[in-house]
Amino acid sequence: MHSKAKTVAAYLDELPADRRAAMEAVRKVILEHLPEGYEEAMNWGMITYQVPLETYSKTYNGQPLMLAALASQKNHMVVYLTGIYADESARQAFETAYRATGKRYDVGKSCVRFRKLDDLPLDLLAESIAALSVEQFIALVEAPKLARKRG
Repeated sequence: MHSKAKTVAAYLDELPADRRAAMEAVRKVILEHLPEGYEEAMNWGMITYQVPLETYSKTYNGQPLMLAALASQKNHMVVYLTGIYADESARQAFETAYRATGKRYDVGKSCVRFRKLDDLPLDLLAESIAALSVEQFIALVEAPKLARKRG
């Protein structure tokens, strides 16, 4: 389900009540733990948490760097955590911590799928969101570019 909503409020208003409640709860956790310098926006048809182009404009596609996103799909809801998937050790630590919660581990390339709020370990989500400052995230993105220049 790709939304054409222009604002977060409009996006949330499109959702059925049960999904809206879950998405609002996850959004609240993200906003409470989002490091300074990121912005919440609508991008790619979902709620995104991104580095503003004014801060970092050297992206490959001219779009802001997305740390995380929140979306409602046809069969589930999803949190995209591109920040942890940019670093293999962070991804492995996330998987280990997630599995230790006993909750169903349903992930894709850079996302965690959930059908109801209880499926998602909110404390781990909060920790993952808070883990990367804007500067650290930009450095992760820049590292492969610097390696190519040196090599």
